[in-house]
Amino acid sequence: MTHNTSTLQLPEPPALLGTKGWLFFLTALITICMVVPVLNLWVPAGSIFHMSDYAVALVGKIMCYAICALAMDLIWGYTGILSLGHGLFFALGGYMMGMYLMRQIGTDGNYKSNLPDFMVFLDWKTLPWHWTFSDSFLATLLLIVLVPGVLAFVFGYFAFRSRIKGVYFSIITQAMTFAAMLLFFRNETGFGGNNGFTDFKRILDLPIATPAMRMTLFVLTGWILLMSFLFARWLVQSKFGRVLQAIRDAESRVMFSGYSPMPYKLTIWVISAVMCGIAGALYVPQVGIINPSEMSPANSIEMAVWAAVGGRASLIGPIVGAFLVNGMKSWLTVTAPEFWLYFLGALFIGVTLYMPHGVVGLIQKLSTKKKAEERV
Repeated sequence: MTHNTSTLQLPEPPALLGTKGWLFFLTALITICMVVPVLNLWVPAGSIFHMSDYAVALVGKIMCYAICALAMDLIWGYTGILSLGHGLFFALGGYMMGMYLMRQIGTDGNYKSNLPDFMVFLDWKTLPWHWTFSDSFLATLLLIVLVPGVLAFVFGYFAFRSRIKGVYFSIITQAMTFAAMLLFFRNETGFGGNNGFTDFKRILDLPIATPAMRMTLFVLTGWILLMSFLFARWLVQSKFGRVLQAIRDAESRVMFSGYSPMPYKLTIWVISAVMCGIAGALYVPQVGIINPSEMSPANSIEMAVWAAVGGRASLIGPIVGAFLVNGMKSWLTVTAPEFWLYFLGALFIGVTLYMPHGVVGLIQKLSTKKKAEERV
């Protein structure tokens, strides 16, 4: 008697990127690490190929925003959880880096004191307890991850355990970041009040305002953006990512299938918060200031706009959206500053009504339509 045994063939895991994807990735990597430094540092200022310091700073800032947009896509586009409070995690990462940069000033401040100038002005005699490890770069790197991550874990644990979702979750996250902004505005918290931290002079005991340091921060930001994209791509293609998308589409069916949504939602929520914290830490030394206005609800709403405009659940879409919206913002706030907010509102409404899959979705739709017409 013979038995026919068949082996179950599991599908091959999808490639992280296709041929075109890897080509685009390598092009972006070469541009960030080689082309931009050459155009800025070695091409003469009078040349049409010269990339100005202003352009480098602007692109570096937008790349930080793009990391936030990518984090927003993971939590909103792939999990269906709209957060209106991610600006808090961005600002917390920025404040952790800002505290270290303030300690790096040393006695070069206006008051020639080892204490930051705002503390001397407020007649503080010693550093508050939460500044204990601010003079250590390694401890700062750890806090950039831990502070947003722990706060996100605590908040997410109670919110997801209580099964808060939809618009209620969005409102609570917005209230959280607004409350934090009011707290950081107070002088007695030891975070510089409404002025925040500024006048940075060194990082790792090296001058921060030199062309070489500026370019180093630019390249580091671009590299982390690309690595974040690869990590997000790997994450959403894994079994974990497929469960996230199932939660987004039908959470009750996921529960019926034996999965508990809470650990998955909490994990991606913490990962998303940490990504924003890292982006904030990269943002501060390039922009040169961090204050409580970075926690304003409007900033968190803009992150959602970047993801929506570029195209949710596409990973590349939010990055495109961050560059598109902030590029327009940079131009409009100079040429027509009074119309910027009207433009932003109209853009969000227009995308919601006529481009539900964003700019990237529209391009893909037109490309598919063109290929179909060519076959005919």
